[in-house]
Order: sequence, then C-alpha cells, then structure tokens
Amino acid sequence: MKRFHTVLALLAAFAASTQAQAVGRLVDMKVYDRTAQQELPVYRHNGRYFVAGQPGHRYQIQLHSREGGRVLGVLSVDGVNVLSGDTADWSQTGYVLDPFVTTAIPGWRKSLSEVADFVFADASRSYAAQTGRPDNVGVIGMAVFRARPLPVPMPVRPMVEESSGAAADQMRQAPASPAPAAKALSTIGGPLGTGHGPRETSVVSYTDFERASATPDDVVTLYYDTRERLIAQGIMPSAERQPPSRPDPFPGHFVPDPR
Repeated sequence: MKRFHTVLALLAAFAASTQAQAVGRLVDMKVYDRTAQQELPVYRHNGRYFVAGQPGHRYQIQLHSREGGRVLGVLSVDGVNVLSGDTADWSQTGYVLDPFVTTAIPGWRKSLSEVADFVFADASRSYAAQTGRPDNVGVIGMAVFRARPLPVPMPVRPMVEESSGAAADQMRQAPASPAPAAKALSTIGGPLGTGHGPRETSVVSYTDFERASATPDDVVTLYYDTRERLIAQGIMPSAERQPPSRPDPFPGHFVPDPR
C-alpha cells in the first residue's frame, strides 16, 4: 500500500494548493461530516481534489446535478461500488439523479431501504481492506453518464401540400454510439479509509436508465486522508486561518438592564 512521506519544503507546495468550491462538471460532489455537522473544505493541489477526514466520524457524499436531464452516477468509495459492493467499474449500477436535484448518499447500500454508514476509519479497518481490496483506499469516485435521447417521432405529412417556398425542418437523432469502456481512476494511498458502519434507513427504488454512451461523460475524483497527512504533503495549510471577529447585529433577543 502506498503511503505519504513527510515533505519538508512546504512553502512551495502551499503555493500550489487552493481551496476549491466545487468538484465535478455535470454533477457536483462534496463530502459532509455528519458527526461534526459540517461540509468538508475541498483543496485543489496539482490538479487533484482533497478533503481531510476525521477518524471515527460518519460522513455522507452530497451530489448536486447541474444537468437539465437525468444523469446516472456510478459511485465508488475506496475502489468499491457503493451499491453492489463489487470492485468498481463504471459499467456497473449507480444512482439516477433527476435534473438539478440535490441528494445525499449516507452509506453502503444494503437493500432498497437500508444502508451501512460511511465512517472514516484506519485503512486496515476499511470495508475495502476487510474484503481483500486495500489498494485503492482513500479515494471517492463517480462516473457520470447522460441519458440516451428519446427517439423523436417522424413528422406526419400534412393532408394539404404546403407551398414550395416553405422549408422542411430537419430533426436530428444522433445518440452517441457506445464506445469501449476503460478503467482510469487515479488512486492515492493513506491511513484513512471508509469503514462499514451501523445500519440506518435510506429508501430508494429501481428505475430505468439507458446510457447515451458506454464511456462516462465525466469522471469525478476526490481523494481523502487525515488532516495531518494532507498537511505533510503540503495539500492544506498547517493552521486554518480563522476569519476575523466581526460585530454581530443580532447577538441577543431582548433588551437587558444596564449593569
């Protein structure tokens, strides 16, 4: 298993790290720490995106579709499909998102009504490692597919012939032809992985979805590790800057007596 090594020259590395607002072109993917009740900041470093997890904390993957049509997100954690538990491949099953919807994926899918929580854990205690697949611990991935356009009905010839000067509208039916699938998700090693936590209710249902292509329209990759290891790599600063204290216009509710 690959592991981070301490980087001494941090100043130059920090210059290449910036805090990102969104990850994903068609579907925005973020991580929400359910234990701390806060969205984890995303850091961009050398073209990759990272979040810092806290061991023992439950988390969920938050998805927001930017598309005007339905999309399919084949979601993996530590190289494992979160629905089927199979070693992840983007040809597998996934979650279908309606246009512009926001949803949360809280865990490993156990049934149509239940999941096992995602929990940040030591890599050796991750679900992937415990099922003999430790090589890709530390990464969340999503392959996004647009839906194949529905067939457009042919226009019906009118009973009365139109004038010769009228131009006929041309309808294009050009669904993308399937292309060979490929497996190309970068991995990053680290001591933090995702465990198989307690079960909770999470209801979903089956739906039909036909992909426009066998290859994804976008692949989103988000790496995660402990804060200490990300600092050692220069991916995030050693001390988070706290915003300056500002006056609060509504600090209380009623007028108190003066002292």
